[in-house]
Amino acid sequence: MGQVGIKTTNPQQGLHVGGANSTVKIDGLSYPTNPNNLGPGNSSRVFVDANGDLILGTAQNNIAILFDAENYLKDERDPSINQITQHGYGDGYTYAGIPRDIPNSTFTLTEPAIIEINYSVSWNIEKNASTRVGDGQARAVQTLMYFRLGSYLGPVVTHDLDGNLIGGAFEIDGGTSTIGGGLGITGQYYTNNETGRGETENFHNTGSDYVKLPPGTYCPMFSAQLAVSNTNGAGAMKMYLGTGNDEVQIIAHYYN
Repeated sequence: MGQVGIKTTNPQQGLHVGGANSTVKIDGLSYPTNPNNLGPGNSSRVFVDANGDLILGTAQNNIAILFDAENYLKDERDPSINQITQHGYGDGYTYAGIPRDIPNSTFTLTEPAIIEINYSVSWNIEKNASTRVGDGQARAVQTLMYFRLGSYLGPVVTHDLDGNLIGGAFEIDGGTSTIGGGLGITGQYYTNNETGRGETENFHNTGSDYVKLPPGTYCPMFSAQLAVSNTNGAGAMKMYLGTGNDEVQIIAHYYN
């Protein structure tokens, strides 16, 4: 007989277990016999190896933390590096920030993976070095992460492993160009009507996202925008990205 049926007289595969509530028990995968079984109250992932055998995988088999950095970006306020000038339209992102530890600011994939990103990036806001924002306008502070290939100076990674545009399109530097690559887009509003008073720094945006990437070396980078609906009489409001502690975590979910 080419096919075997259990609780069925019409097997559809080499082994067919019938019954709405039927399961398959394999003693060699049970707890505590198999050390990779997570035990009572948990579920353990079952994989198929190169021989077609069912095996239990460990977390290390398919998940790995590739990058985990604290205070990732340089803290100093530098108009040429991490300053974002206010604008009155949406999607006007500016590349901002440079990694603090450049030799160790990349991670490398040796095989395709679904990449999970988690970040917390700091920012401060001001009218100028001696004047705080105090006009009561609600300003949107939006941030995102993107990857550069090879190093922080490499080309922007705009497409995923399957050739799809990553995160849709976003405009850079006042709309001069539209590219893909944005991940974990998030934001919050800032408003203050106390002239000369009010908090201006130690704010954070947090974001998470997933993207499928091919093997390669990647550098996490950031982009941000500061937007307000009415710029009349506001002056050159600006913010700086990465002025405090910034955390970046990259997790690979392998599926091959």
